[in-house]
Amino acid sequence: MRILLVNPPRLNNIIPVTREDRCEVTDRYAVIPPYSLLWLAAILRNEGHEIEFIDANGTVMPYPELQSQIAHFSPDLLIFRFTPTTHAWDMKTAEIAKQISDRIVTLGLCFTLHTLIHEVLERSPSLDIYIPLNWETRVKQIIAGIQENRDLSEIPGIGIRNGNNILVTTEDNFIETTDFSSLSLPAYDLIKDFRSYRPNTPVSGNYMVIYTSKGCPFSCVYCTVAKTPFNLKPAEFVIKELDTLYSHYNVRLVSFFDETFTIDRKRTITICNAIKKSFPALHWYCNTRVNLVDPELLSIMQASGCRGIAYGVESGDQTILDTAKKGIKVEEAKRAILWTKEAGIKVYTSFILGLPGETQKSIENTLHFIHETLPHGAQFNIAVPYPGTELYNMAVKERLIAEQTDWRTLYQHKAILKYDNLSDKELEDARKNAYRSLYFNPRWILQNVLWIIQHPEDFRLGISYYWKNVKNYYWFGMEHAH
Repeated sequence: MRILLVNPPRLNNIIPVTREDRCEVTDRYAVIPPYSLLWLAAILRNEGHEIEFIDANGTVMPYPELQSQIAHFSPDLLIFRFTPTTHAWDMKTAEIAKQISDRIVTLGLCFTLHTLIHEVLERSPSLDIYIPLNWETRVKQIIAGIQENRDLSEIPGIGIRNGNNILVTTEDNFIETTDFSSLSLPAYDLIKDFRSYRPNTPVSGNYMVIYTSKGCPFSCVYCTVAKTPFNLKPAEFVIKELDTLYSHYNVRLVSFFDETFTIDRKRTITICNAIKKSFPALHWYCNTRVNLVDPELLSIMQASGCRGIAYGVESGDQTILDTAKKGIKVEEAKRAILWTKEAGIKVYTSFILGLPGETQKSIENTLHFIHETLPHGAQFNIAVPYPGTELYNMAVKERLIAEQTDWRTLYQHKAILKYDNLSDKELEDARKNAYRSLYFNPRWILQNVLWIIQHPEDFRLGISYYWKNVKNYYWFGMEHAH
């Protein structure tokens, strides 16, 4: 079968979009490689299919050019990813495919909307099939069904369009355990130019993201992957993938895209030792929890090229953290930030304003936490009740949102939850104030100037990062920005 995998164009041809299971958002500056599509491309190529891949987001390709490329390849099946807030824009991918030929089967992937399969297809008239979960196995099953002319309704957890009818098959409300040993490396050879990708600021050398696990065992109420089956990619597979990227594609910066990279301390140390020994010029970033690091581990990570860690702190108020089931203490977050700085690793933190129980006082506690700890960078979002999360169920029960809230409006810079004690404007102003209180804080500026003096290799990064934040604040009002 001729299969075309597409990462749709940037929103309005301007704003990059991250379309990955755990991260389906707009971001004005980060251009994240479509790792899941590359992984799927390798899986399908190993099945003997003819594969083509187009990253219109990475290459800044507009829809007219994408339409020409689709027509040229003339696929039997077109697979693309979409997000809730860019849904209408992303669906143009299916629309132009159907304009070329109605015989092209269009298949969309989106994790966040896995509880709204029927509604997604209702709002997507050019989409034939929707897979929210377990795309590693479901896509293969669908292709086999099409080729053998079998009834696709036997495949669980998908939505199918049949003329004017929509069928949602039996429930598939869990994430299957991934057998990493049976999966190939992503099809990195399909990337036209690695220089298309970058994190929030420019980097030297090629950049790539890597998943080294799937799922999450923790219970955060706001998270779309909370309490999903968790399994780790063995260290030897991670090292093999790093070797391929380092040796064959000149990748010199990697972001481990896992929710919690250091969850297995022994595996983390094994990977660090391998990087230090075999990939000396590789720098890397990761996400993890503040209660899963310690000074010894951080020292090992820094010695192996770790240059930044992102911690999900979420709030500087313990009551808010407890209500959100974050499972951390404010003091643990303070220690982790201090330890990370002492280890010579940049600290990035994320916060969520407007979680259940939020008040002006708890917001003040978060601002106080920021002023006290001064992370090198921070991201402030407003709580979004994504369908299927515990936060969504809480919000519906407590009438903080309407049950039929339009998921296409779930931007992280807009207040969605309706509190009696906090207006939408107060929450949105609090978010902007949080950015201002950090990035225009003289102590923060001095800290980072001293950091650059001590780490002159970060000079270009520091200037770019600060200028980006100034533009985000004054020109874009922190919309589609982190």
